[in-house]
Amino acid sequence: MMRYFSSVVLAAAVACSLPTTAVAQSASIRGFVVDASNGEPLEFVNVVVRRNGQLLRGAVTDFNGFYVIPNLTSGFAEIQATYIGYTTVTDSLLIPTGQAISRNLALEPDQEALDEILIESERSTGAARVTAGQQTIRPEDIDLIPAPDVSGDLATLLRTLPGVVSSGDRGGQLFIRGGEPSQNQALLDGILLYQPFHILGFYSAFPSEIINRADIYAGGFKARFGERISSVMDISTRNGNNRRFEGSVSLSPFVSAVHFEGPIVPGKLTILASGRKSLVEQVAADIVGRPLPFDFGDAFLKITANLDSNQRLSVTALATDDRGTLGEDLGSEITPEEIRWQNRGIGARYVVLPRQFPVFFEANVSYSSLESSLGPTDDPTRKTFIENGHAMIDLQFFLDRVTWNGGASLRIVQLESDLGGLFQNAAQNSDRLLHFGLYLEPEYTVTENLKIRPGLRAQFFDTRFQPYIEPRLRVLYERGRHEFSFAGGYYEQSEIGLYDRRDAASVFMAWTNSIAKSERFDGIAEGRLQTAWHGLVGYRTSLPAGVELSAEAYGKHLANLFISEWTAYPRFTTNLQPATGRSFGFDLRAEIRRLGFYGYVTYGFSNTRYRAEQAELELWYGTETLEFRPPHDRRHQLNALASTTYRKLDVSVRWEFGSGLPFSRVVGFDGFALVNGVIDPFEVDVDRRVIYERPFSGELPAYHRMDVSVGRKFITNRAVVTVQGSVINVYNRSNLFYLDVFTLKRADQLPIVPSLGVKVEFR
Repeated sequence: MMRYFSSVVLAAAVACSLPTTAVAQSASIRGFVVDASNGEPLEFVNVVVRRNGQLLRGAVTDFNGFYVIPNLTSGFAEIQATYIGYTTVTDSLLIPTGQAISRNLALEPDQEALDEILIESERSTGAARVTAGQQTIRPEDIDLIPAPDVSGDLATLLRTLPGVVSSGDRGGQLFIRGGEPSQNQALLDGILLYQPFHILGFYSAFPSEIINRADIYAGGFKARFGERISSVMDISTRNGNNRRFEGSVSLSPFVSAVHFEGPIVPGKLTILASGRKSLVEQVAADIVGRPLPFDFGDAFLKITANLDSNQRLSVTALATDDRGTLGEDLGSEITPEEIRWQNRGIGARYVVLPRQFPVFFEANVSYSSLESSLGPTDDPTRKTFIENGHAMIDLQFFLDRVTWNGGASLRIVQLESDLGGLFQNAAQNSDRLLHFGLYLEPEYTVTENLKIRPGLRAQFFDTRFQPYIEPRLRVLYERGRHEFSFAGGYYEQSEIGLYDRRDAASVFMAWTNSIAKSERFDGIAEGRLQTAWHGLVGYRTSLPAGVELSAEAYGKHLANLFISEWTAYPRFTTNLQPATGRSFGFDLRAEIRRLGFYGYVTYGFSNTRYRAEQAELELWYGTETLEFRPPHDRRHQLNALASTTYRKLDVSVRWEFGSGLPFSRVVGFDGFALVNGVIDPFEVDVDRRVIYERPFSGELPAYHRMDVSVGRKFITNRAVVTVQGSVINVYNRSNLFYLDVFTLKRADQLPIVPSLGVKVEFR
């Protein structure tokens, strides 16, 4: 199947190039379009070239503000850039024969069109704007979601997406369309982050103040992305304001934050910095009525340099720290342990437009690390450390009807872990992984309505020279108000995250290399990559009166997964075993935009099952094959949001519902003892054992809650002051976090949480 699909993709890629040779020597115009008030790139700007009043060709800017108009004839012409909410820019130019020329454009905001901006400027994003598994998120989308902080965070919005299951109000883990957290790839300006979410589920390493855009691929992602088999979160940050200094300070019971930006050298060198520190550990007892032993924070810095009209360089650095106890002491014999993790990352991005060729060149170099431990600070019971160095080159070559996308990447990963005997057949290890990848992905405009993007990715590992081949395909067809999309592909992953899903109150994960030639895994075949096949099809339409509807169906097949063996000893050591899985479902979304009102409703259905074989199951259930719903299989999800402005008050209300997650029901307990000879049964040491029904055959109670926020802005000449009150879990629903199988006592998610925050933005 994979060979056939690879041949189809390769044939499509070759076919894309055939009609383009005749225009290779044509002239072209390219450049960047920015907001003149702050230097930020502008996406979806229409740039056209006219001659004697007649339209020759046009293009639309991408998220870098970059545009290219190929296949132009020489002579005098006029270039024009238009964007709703900005004044139109028109300029004359001379197009030389067979040359690529650069023309950067700066658009001034049009104050008279502010009302129109509120309606139209967000049309590239929104709850229903999903194309082939990809959804683009902007800061204004994030700020609509009620949260216990006056500033927004990407984590709050991700939890509202259909197909995304979170570990709850604590833990910072996301399961996307059946995948595990270790199978998600999170990139910040090209820097790979292994644990980007904070221990309190409302927060991540991505506050809205630093985000330019976030592209979330729930499946079927492009050939540019590799090394993960479930999803990709590609987050791009803003550049600092290159015209003036500005910043903000915010304070709420949960988090205090500060952000600062401005020109170091006006128009040439800018800075953007932010920092946050949690306060929840100090104030939780007064607000929530019980302790929340969570401490976390993050710091971000970005410096951007415009070297000249064709070259840009940016350096990004990030640090996060988390510490806390997720579980609660429910009176059982084992008390919860403290978990800690630290992310560190730094990267550089260089963009250049060669003067003589219609090419966009980008180079990225980055380093990141994650250190995590569980247990006492001075003597942790489990610990892991992973670091990676990464270098990547991307090229875009623009021709008349095809854009060639290609690149290469090199990653060196160092992994160390000590699981403290959690898995009997997984020993302490230290290993290195060398990974090299190549990809080619042309985007071919077949007609005005049809675009095809076949892709092929080849991955090489240090254990073998023969590449792993991953074909990809994305198709987009637009007809008037209707859009049809398809995406599919094959994905492989060598790094695996080891954790014990039997313990809901622990999110500790150790990273290791599945293809290493070592004695690390006893009884498990080595050299196995985790693999996945993705397939999805979507439809979206725009209706009158600001209504958009979308639907998307998907399927995933997963192989070579590593899971815990079933055992009657929930808190004791177990073994790792391979498994296969599959997940399918669909998402439905309805969105409405009116002047002064925004709202949406989303519904997600998901069905995920794992399959594993285990000899011990024959004694308990009469079969060695175990098919089960994994603990993150949430069948039904419903989210609704309404946001409006009433008498200068910004009001947002959100309600969410999730059907119960599977768990293994306990029907009784017994004692297990090794007997050697005649003994007194009242004196023998007995290990307590749990008697289950069939594994994961039960279902926990449904999850639902309502969040509300009300804010008011006060504008002065030098500052904008925002006062916002919010209530999380308005009707104080007792949502289950986990159930202690020994005592049958429950630990709940957060109760009703009121909050009042103030944010001052200086300008």
